[in-house]
Amino acid sequence: MSILASVWAWFGDGAHWQGPDGVPTRLVEHVQLSAEAVVIGAVLALPVGIALGHYGRFGNLAINISNAGRAVPSFGILVIAFQVFGLGDLPIILALTALAIPPMVTNSYVALREVDPDVKDAARGMGYRELAQLLRVELPLAVPLIMAGIRTSAVQVVATATLAALIAGGGFGRYIIDGFAQLDYAKLVAGALLVAMLALVTELGLSGLERLLVPRGIRLLMAPKLRRATTFKVA
Repeated sequence: MSILASVWAWFGDGAHWQGPDGVPTRLVEHVQLSAEAVVIGAVLALPVGIALGHYGRFGNLAINISNAGRAVPSFGILVIAFQVFGLGDLPIILALTALAIPPMVTNSYVALREVDPDVKDAARGMGYRELAQLLRVELPLAVPLIMAGIRTSAVQVVATATLAALIAGGGFGRYIIDGFAQLDYAKLVAGALLVAMLALVTELGLSGLERLLVPRGIRLLMAPKLRRATTFKVA
C-alpha cells in the first residue's frame, strides 16, 4: 500500500476521530496552545509597538531587540523552560509566546511610523487630542500592517506548536512524534497535513478578520494600488 493510500485509510478510520487521541481532541489542544500564545504575545507586543511607532522614540532599539528575539530558536526556549517549570503547558506557551512577539512588535511599529504625517497634522488641526488621534486616525490606517504581523505570528505559532509533543504536550504534534517513534508513517504524514491545514485556516481566518477591521474607505483607497501591482506582476 502506498503512503498516500495509507494516509487516506488513516483518516478514514473512525478510531482516529474519537477518544483522547482523536483528531477533535488534538485539534482543541493545538488551537488552545496556539491561541493562548498569540493572545499573550499580542497583549505584550502590540501596545509596545504602537506606542513606539506613535511617538517615534526608541524605535530602532525595539526593532533590533525584536529581531534578536527571532534568532533565538523556539526549541531552545522550550528546553530551558522545561528544565525550569517541568512538564505542562507553561513551558510550551512561554516558547510560543516568545516566537509570537517579534513580528507583532516590528509590524505595529512600522505601521504607525508609515502613517502620512500630513494626516496627523490634519487631525491635530481638527482638534483631535493625542489619544483620539491615535485611536480614530492612526490605528485605522495602520490596521493592514498590524494584522500582517499578527497573521505571521499566528501561522508560525501554529506550525511550531508541534514541538509541544516533545515534552508530553498535546496537539497535532503528538501524531508526528508518535508516528516517527512507532515508524507509523501514515500517522506522521497525517499529523503534518493536519498542521498545514490548520495553519492555512488560520491565515484565511485572520485575513477575513482584517477585512472586517479595515474601514471600507481605506479598502477602496488601497484597491487601485493593489490592482496596479497585480497588473504589473502579470505583465
